[in-house]
Amino acid sequence: MAIPVMRKNGIPLYIQVKDKIIADIRDRVYRPGEQLPTERTLSEVLGVSRNTVSQAYQSLEAEGIVASRQGRGTFVTDYDDRQRMTNRRDLLSRVVDVALEEGLQLGFSLDEVLELTTLRVRQKTAILHKARIVFLECNREQVDYLSRKLEFGGVHIDPVVLDDLRDRNSPAWGAIRSADLVVTTFFHYDEVQELLDHSREVLAIALDPELETIVQIARIPLDQHVGLVCRSENFVGKVMSALAQAGLDSLRIQPFIEPDARSLASFVKSLDAVVVSPGRRREVEAHCSPRQRVIEFVFRPDVASANLLRAAVATVRRV
Repeated sequence: MAIPVMRKNGIPLYIQVKDKIIADIRDRVYRPGEQLPTERTLSEVLGVSRNTVSQAYQSLEAEGIVASRQGRGTFVTDYDDRQRMTNRRDLLSRVVDVALEEGLQLGFSLDEVLELTTLRVRQKTAILHKARIVFLECNREQVDYLSRKLEFGGVHIDPVVLDDLRDRNSPAWGAIRSADLVVTTFFHYDEVQELLDHSREVLAIALDPELETIVQIARIPLDQHVGLVCRSENFVGKVMSALAQAGLDSLRIQPFIEPDARSLASFVKSLDAVVVSPGRRREVEAHCSPRQRVIEFVFRPDVASANLLRAAVATVRRV
């Protein structure tokens, strides 16, 4: 696979790899059902890191263009823009068909299977509405935003900042003790386990930066003055790591985490573009002129993690 990777054109490397794979699929270089090169092979051919190729494959899989099969590799799916949802519905239909066949073999009628299925759906819905879930993250701006993004189907998620757990008298411990499920990111999984003395099962999820965020930052000329406004050093580290993985580590970004409004106004004044965390966008925009670009840096749970959480909540047992 000959893919021209341009390291200085402002477009993240993994997006270039992804776009060329999509083009090859459309040109029938790779047909539905065919296997793509392994991450190791493609990284060696292109002279990029395996992480870059992995990001491209993960993004393609999230969009339904490819499918990863455990122990076998990554394959092109029967995909086009009109069929993405159809394919998912087809998979679900097959699951339903198997359940119907099993029910018939057990001697139940289709009406009896339907009745029991309806009952189980109602029971699961009741579980979802009653489930108590706590999401732990290191900073307030992330934990509030991600908790809202993870909520689904009537499920409410309580956001808790990790620092609150370091105080054993904090009200946060009440939320933890009453929780049916504790969720955090892979980045903080070990730390959360230590804070909870390994007394609770913890579900870890993965986070990805929004693609649009990366694309907007990639379009900033390298000679411009760029600032990053947020509330914690931890968020700074996550942003810098995400940009490095996207091949954007050549962009010089000056972080700012002070809460003082006057200092913020002075800092923003000298910038051409401002990257901002979701929790500070409004205050930053209040100090920006129309010529200055403001880019909100948004992380989101990846598709597989969101689905894993849904499945975990549905199995919660309450008295």
